[in-house]
Amino acid sequence: MPSDVETIARENLSAAIQPAADPHEIELELELTDYGLTSLQKVLFLTRLCEDLAVDLAYLTERDVAEMRTLHDVVDTLSRYAGKAS
Repeated sequence: MPSDVETIARENLSAAIQPAADPHEIELELELTDYGLTSLQKVLFLTRLCEDLAVDLAYLTERDVAEMRTLHDVVDTLSRYAGKAS
């Protein structure tokens, strides 16, 4: 069963890619670039996702962002911070 972070991440990625994909069909291990996300789109996707999860962007390092190559990476990283007070 997907976590809340995974569900919200799938929904946000679905909205970020064109054409939009069914959130349930997004593969966790597929590179975000394989979904057509550019560097800027990745940043926008992560910014929106952090807003939806109430994760302060200040928690993320440049290395964190660089290492988030797949949706699994995104979920894993943001799960550590979701629910923490800013």
